[in-house]
Amino acid sequence: MNSAEGAGPKARWLIALTVMLPTILDVLDRTIVNVALPDMMGALGASADQITWVLTSYIVASAIVMPLTGYLVERVGQRTLLLVSVGGFVACSGLCGMSTSLDAMVILRTFQGLFGASLIPLSQSLMIDTYPKEERGKAMAIYGLGIMVAPVLGPTIGGYLTETASWRWVFYINVPVGALAFVMAARVIPARPGRDVRTDWTGLALVTLGIGGMQFALDRGNDEDWFASNLILASATISAVAIAIFIVRGWRKRDNIVNLRLFKDRNFASATVLIGVVGMGLYGTMVALPLLLERLLGYPPMETGLVMAPRGIASAVAMMVVGRLVPRIDPRKIIALGILLSTAATAFMAGYNLEISAAYIIWPGVIQGIGLGFIFVPLTVVAYESLPPEASASAAGVFSLIRTLGGSIGISVVSTVIVRGTQANWNRLGGHVSPFNPDLPAWLGAQGLSLQDPEAIARLAGELARQAEMLAYVGAFHMISLFFLCMLPLAFLAQRPPPTARVAGPGH
Repeated sequence: MNSAEGAGPKARWLIALTVMLPTILDVLDRTIVNVALPDMMGALGASADQITWVLTSYIVASAIVMPLTGYLVERVGQRTLLLVSVGGFVACSGLCGMSTSLDAMVILRTFQGLFGASLIPLSQSLMIDTYPKEERGKAMAIYGLGIMVAPVLGPTIGGYLTETASWRWVFYINVPVGALAFVMAARVIPARPGRDVRTDWTGLALVTLGIGGMQFALDRGNDEDWFASNLILASATISAVAIAIFIVRGWRKRDNIVNLRLFKDRNFASATVLIGVVGMGLYGTMVALPLLLERLLGYPPMETGLVMAPRGIASAVAMMVVGRLVPRIDPRKIIALGILLSTAATAFMAGYNLEISAAYIIWPGVIQGIGLGFIFVPLTVVAYESLPPEASASAAGVFSLIRTLGGSIGISVVSTVIVRGTQANWNRLGGHVSPFNPDLPAWLGAQGLSLQDPEAIARLAGELARQAEMLAYVGAFHMISLFFLCMLPLAFLAQRPPPTARVAGPGH
């Protein structure tokens, strides 16, 4: 029986609010911790390389469990899984805040990732089950608020808590919010018993090796110099072999631990590919912009968050508007418009320089936020359009995993482009530094320096480094705009929805 059968409008809103809280918790936790890492290094006695395991442990553990959501729902039911996930996540958050060693922190973050993995797909599945098909646009708009806004707010909240209180509060803040989510879930989400299903242990082992190895390689690859590292090479090889065996085996088996037969549905398959590319563009921008603002333009963390906040607000507003348009307009056209807006905004960012004002950061961000809002809501509706209701939990787990992996790929690729691009630009620009270049004495003269001044060399080296890195960011934004543009043909791979599905508006 569906968890939403018989639910009236008031009950739907209560369920929507209840599942939004855990969604925000998980998404926020993926970005809020980053700002606190420098403070955590001293408190936990960790090096710059070691402290990144606080992020890696959470991400890898979460990626492994996320596609298993459908199986877990079958075993224990949606309500029980949500309560266990929220309760475990909150407990681990509190313990992370009390950690006094790096080892304890990494272990607790691993368990936090295991418990938090199902929060997003489970929340999405509950929203799909709660709202009738003609109101799914509205449902996905509400759900999308947490997905799109939380990553923008994370660095701002993390910076504020770290500056005004302690890094420990980036974990403690989860406790009251999570406790509220637990109480609401216990009271609002209808209970549905699970059933005894066979556990595919071989499939589970392959998922663990495949997804875990891939996520580890993506997360650590740039720091370890990619395939120059035996660790990354081994991780990627094991991952590729495990995933290949899992796909071949899973396509033939009906009781596979992850339902790969979902990809036989054209709408779900095309939407899942699209959400992966969206994740690449979204998280690629999310990693590039804060670094640009803080490293090159001198913005403090709080101000960086404030400059990026309008992007999240614009995305939220766009999703609420689109939620009402989806039942009336072909969602593929809305997705295409969102892709074009996101492409244009990111292409504008490729024109950034070291002298830009905050307005030039805010307005392209607003346009990109609107574009992403236009993409996310109809794309999610399309993904579930022709799937049977009982497949919602399995589909949500796979859909969320691909978005997460797309984000990891985007972050890894953008980080590598910035690092390698900076090195290449340094070498290229350095070739123009010569006493025979007439522009060099002119530039030094404007600084009150000359070639004979010892300070001139240091000043010149610093400026060369800034310009080289700025050009690397320009290259990264060019690449992200291409990510978005490549999505345009994919928007029309999905089947055209039947007219009856688009005419019925909310409340009909």
